[in-house]
Amino acid sequence: MKEIKKRSVCPVSSSLDIWGDKWSLLIVRDLMYAKQCTYGDFLKSDEKIATNILAARLLTLESSGIISKNEHPESKAKVLYQLTEKGINLLPVLIEIYLWGEKYFTLSDYHIEFLKKVKEDKQQFINNLTQKLRKEILNT
Repeated sequence: MKEIKKRSVCPVSSSLDIWGDKWSLLIVRDLMYAKQCTYGDFLKSDEKIATNILAARLLTLESSGIISKNEHPESKAKVLYQLTEKGINLLPVLIEIYLWGEKYFTLSDYHIEFLKKVKEDKQQFINNLTQKLRKEILNT
């Protein structure tokens, strides 16, 4: 695995070197909901990522151990991307971003309902979803 060059030894800076761009956490978000995606699936997202940026972000996330690339069971021309344990461990980060965003942005009905569930018991929600992701993605 290619090591990402770090600007400093600060954990915030080092983390942002991996997933601090505009697109990487959206890829992780999509994989948390879909469990696995093809390159084409990412291109269909509402955010409209450019193909060259998508390819670069997938490579960075894979080389950092956040996602893995697997054979597609139905097509040799396609691959499936999935979260790794390291990627699943980004769930609390995404939840905190959702909660921060709720304070400052208008949310869709879907996101309002999602955050109601989160706020009932945030830690239990994170634990349950983490276990579910591990079971569905990692078969553990």
